[in-house]
Amino acid sequence: MRLDGRRESNNVEDRRGMSTGAKAGIGGIGGIIMIALFTLLSGGNLGDVIGNVVQQGALGSVQEEQVEGQRQFTAEEEELAKFSRQILAGTEDVWTEVFRKMGRTYTPPTLVLFTSQVNSACGTASAAVGPFYCSGDQKLYIDLSFFTTMRQQLGAGGDFSYAYVIAHEVGHHVENLLGILGKAHQQMNQSNKVNANKISVRLELLADYYAGVWAHYDDQKYNSLEDGDVEEAVDCAQKIGDNYLQKKSQGYVQPESFTHGTSAQRMRWLSLGIEKGDMSITTFNVSEANL
Repeated sequence: MRLDGRRESNNVEDRRGMSTGAKAGIGGIGGIIMIALFTLLSGGNLGDVIGNVVQQGALGSVQEEQVEGQRQFTAEEEELAKFSRQILAGTEDVWTEVFRKMGRTYTPPTLVLFTSQVNSACGTASAAVGPFYCSGDQKLYIDLSFFTTMRQQLGAGGDFSYAYVIAHEVGHHVENLLGILGKAHQQMNQSNKVNANKISVRLELLADYYAGVWAHYDDQKYNSLEDGDVEEAVDCAQKIGDNYLQKKSQGYVQPESFTHGTSAQRMRWLSLGIEKGDMSITTFNVSEANL
């Protein structure tokens, strides 16, 4: 991606190097670990899943204690932090304009950079769960080591792949502002597990689509995409499909447990967003067969 001279967002909380504790934390941590297994590299709405559990009383109240750490960050980490601030700024520029054309006002989310573990309005989570968005505080959370994990464990590297991860989380924020996220979560709470998973898939694919919409307009505005960037992100989408990750982790797939979509679906919706940039398109008005 071409980012030289691009501004950096100020809507960032840098909590890296802080030691975070909780006087009361997540109950049933094994369940969170299982969620993490299948949300690995998915850029999903884990924070909102945790938030739903909080609302049901399964989590205790969390009181955050942060202690300033002495850790020194490497040049690579600092470059990734700058990159993340620049991508967030790009999403602010694009979505502000898109919302304006829709007759709406865009309120940007806050990006929280953390190390190892973080407390949010949706509960406490470790870096193992991957990036997530929490509608409770309208913040997205990322441990930058996740990008190294992407590159080393799945072979999904490259700056536009990393940008896709951030843009996907911002996509959940867009869903939240448009009222889609809250409505979907209400439906999920009233559904059985299989149907709730199907709704989750539509949310995740829509966030992929919105990530593509951002890329569409960011490239128009800044000429930001270089040769190979789109292929890079689509390859990443392929490697974070539920079927791909389940096959990799357990040797077989369980379609009824999919929460983010297959590789083919994620590739399709990301690509469609990049191509069309059309906000009238949504995953919630197509048949399951056409997702």
